[in-house]
Amino acid sequence: MPLKRRGPLQLVQREVDELKKQLDSLLEDVRRRAGTTDQAFQRCQEVQLSAEKTQRTLMKLTKADEPAPVGNYEQRKQAEETRLEDILKRVNGLSLELSPPGPSSAAGDESKEDDEDEDEDEDEVEDKDSSDDDDEAAKPPSPPELLLYTALSDFTGEQEGDLSVQRGGVLRIITKTADGWWLAQDANGNRGVVPKTYLKIGSGVDDEEEEDEEEEDEEEDNDDDEEEEEEDLSADGEEQSSPHSNWSTVRRALTEIDATDVLSAMGAIPSGFRPSFLTKLLVEEGVTHRGSHYVQPKLSQSQLSFSDLFLDPDTGRVRARQVRTCVCFSLEGCTRIPSPGVGVHVLSRHVRLCAFDGSQVLSNIHTVRATYNPKNPKTWSFSPRTTGLLPALLDGDCFLRCNSPSPDLGLLFELGVTFIRNSTGERGDLSCGWSFLKLSDDTGNPLPHRTFELMVNGGTPFEKDVKMEASAPRGPPAGVFQQILQAHRRPKLILKLKSCGSETRTRLSLLPDALLHCLSCVQLLVLHRQLQADSLLLDRPTMQDAGLISSPVLSTFPELLDQPDLLDALRSAWLDAESNMSRAQKRDLSYVKQRFIAVYMASAFALLRSASLPPPRWADAPSEERRAGVIYAALDALIQAGRPAGPEVLAFDVEELTFDLLLVAR
Repeated sequence: MPLKRRGPLQLVQREVDELKKQLDSLLEDVRRRAGTTDQAFQRCQEVQLSAEKTQRTLMKLTKADEPAPVGNYEQRKQAEETRLEDILKRVNGLSLELSPPGPSSAAGDESKEDDEDEDEDEDEVEDKDSSDDDDEAAKPPSPPELLLYTALSDFTGEQEGDLSVQRGGVLRIITKTADGWWLAQDANGNRGVVPKTYLKIGSGVDDEEEEDEEEEDEEEDNDDDEEEEEEDLSADGEEQSSPHSNWSTVRRALTEIDATDVLSAMGAIPSGFRPSFLTKLLVEEGVTHRGSHYVQPKLSQSQLSFSDLFLDPDTGRVRARQVRTCVCFSLEGCTRIPSPGVGVHVLSRHVRLCAFDGSQVLSNIHTVRATYNPKNPKTWSFSPRTTGLLPALLDGDCFLRCNSPSPDLGLLFELGVTFIRNSTGERGDLSCGWSFLKLSDDTGNPLPHRTFELMVNGGTPFEKDVKMEASAPRGPPAGVFQQILQAHRRPKLILKLKSCGSETRTRLSLLPDALLHCLSCVQLLVLHRQLQADSLLLDRPTMQDAGLISSPVLSTFPELLDQPDLLDALRSAWLDAESNMSRAQKRDLSYVKQRFIAVYMASAFALLRSASLPPPRWADAPSEERRAGVIYAALDALIQAGRPAGPEVLAFDVEELTFDLLLVAR
């Protein structure tokens, strides 16, 4: 009888059992003091690496990976995750116990440590001489290097147990805690807690005097070598660190401090704030994560047809496509969001959102700007009640279409601020925390339509258990009432999943398979999609023809998704034109398409080519006001005279009026 094949989850269970045996054996050897501390620490690191690797493997497993049905799969997977977390917690605690202690204040201890350091240096030299032939041998870092940090700014202790430090001081971290107050020890042996925002990871040196002595010895023994190193420095402009010294790394770390570190040291950024992750994707990866990229048609695997754009031969309209996930939701508000401190002026408060599966972004990154009361800046609101047309940038009613099969698919929300430093005028973007809503439950069913209060976490989506300043007290709560009160005071994002009407669902089914945008622009997106289908599927001589297509609408419409004020101008002009249509004209698709092209050319396209329209700049109030003035004047002229205002247009190339299929198709 053949042996039964083991599934991936069962193999992981065996690996966890083996890791538990290794950890128990290591703990027993440490208790009996069998072997040296260095050997025990190395074994501890090996167990830790194996546990982290097994944890990553376990997180990627799904029920579909099993060769045979497994009962209670999610419960078994959760049980293994709990066991691994317990193993990692015990390993981390053991690693801190086995790591060498900080410098002592006793003179006898200092001399003993100096002798040990000298012996270690001699051993390192002998090991290096004996392994000159093996250049590819990897040497693991010593434990002290992993626990040394450098103070970014002066910190004066205000309470008993705080450790006062000076800028540039090197501290050895003894214990790291989730509340942000780390137990540290300075060069004089003093111990106390220090806020982690004042610290930056440093080098593995013990103190500056030892470095000076080592440098003097090296100058006496290796004068010629140092002259060559100075020549290399002058040629390359970079520092060369000696094999026994990492002080250059400390100096380089102190000089290479970014704006976030400086503001953190000044106290202008609360704990949990980070550089904006989604803003970095928008800036560094071009149009990859912008809406202008996702509204373009996607080619099939053969590159000879489209995989998401089809026509219904009976009606001549775009064929509806159903995707795995299609939800409508509304951003209701945010509460208790910390604000940057003094020295920083906030230009914009906003939420960037996208489809996310825990490892990668699966849709375009959409931005919704928040409104707030200056008397209560910690409460953000969305979709304010305004007279006239609500700008798309402020509209919190959104939709998501995504065809990803990932069981962990959800909505990622990053709360952010765009700021300017009052002293230097430097602009930047910060993340004020993030929230994630998984769009299905453990059984794979979609979430119900109701209101969700999502806790706002600090750090980035790839960091765990980083709490915001408002939710990170120094000590754990003493009672149940304090726990409830603390949970009530945590920053929250309020979101409402809602159902949409049959007409809206029909329109959403005509859009690309992956897209996130506001619901108020669905009609414009559908009309653009219809024009794409006509030009690419009907008007081309053959399906293999990839020549340029003369269509200013197709070539320029995607730019509007990156300029919300121009999208609002087109929406306003189209609503005005639609109000003047009869019912018969609204039912005539050919008439609607011709009218849409005419309105687009007279409004959005004319504004795109206008010489008086300033270029867009995010969170720049003067630029936004000038652009609004030009847009309102053009719309008024269009309503009154039926033509765009102003004869001045920018010079353009004929390629800007043509649609290049090979260039823009995804």
